[in-house]
Amino acid sequence: MDPTTILVIVLVVLLLVVARMSIRIVRQYEKGVLFRLGRVVGVRDPGLRLIIPVIDRLPLVSLRIVTMPIQSQGIITQDNVSVDVSAVAYYRVVDAVKSVIAIENVAAAIDQIAQTTLRKVVGRHTLDQTLSETERINGDIREILDVLTVEWGVEVTLVELKDIQLPDSMKRAMARQAEAEREKRAKIIAAEGEAIAAAALGDASDTMMAHPLALQLRNLQSLVEIGVDKNTTVVFPAPLMSTIGELSAFLARENQAASSGGKSPVKAA
Repeated sequence: MDPTTILVIVLVVLLLVVARMSIRIVRQYEKGVLFRLGRVVGVRDPGLRLIIPVIDRLPLVSLRIVTMPIQSQGIITQDNVSVDVSAVAYYRVVDAVKSVIAIENVAAAIDQIAQTTLRKVVGRHTLDQTLSETERINGDIREILDVLTVEWGVEVTLVELKDIQLPDSMKRAMARQAEAEREKRAKIIAAEGEAIAAAALGDASDTMMAHPLALQLRNLQSLVEIGVDKNTTVVFPAPLMSTIGELSAFLARENQAASSGGKSPVKAA
């Protein structure tokens, strides 16, 4: 092969290699940080970008929200209960230059600081607060992470406690507590029902005292209800004192009528 042809082929290959090294594509969700001879000279937006091979370097930084699970941490709460708490954090890069210059590995750094912050915040709360005030704990963790990561050009958008594992002995104790609480509410409801029923019975007795015939009507109604069952024998308590009083009044009226008519009075046995 002719040496000139070989030279041309080599030059073409070199040009293609140089062209490949000079062309960089920045995607829509990325930004490029341009280094020239080791110094930052600017940020490159999405699109086709040209750089000088060997002299320039263009690392790409993703601006999308990153989901980072925080692995389970063994934590002792303020009331000395051992729990295992896991969480999840969401963050995104807001300053591409800081995320490249200020820290070596953003994801690893946020993972480590999130674990320590989770232990610190949950350790300041009791078990009941950890279980019932998760929103406040989430907010506290997020605020602390935001203060620490702002120098890295990173914004923590959300932190959520994902799982809280309790010891078996604590689960049994909480189950007993919940059962006792339910029994307490049941007794209170029953007592309130008894109080309402007693008040209603008192009102009914006052009505019957004002209207004596109401008691007789109630007795007849009870007889009708018992008769539905087709019982052969019915024992029904009669109002003894009122019956004696009515009998005495009847005898008094008979004696008065006999005295006025000249007859001998009727004597009560």
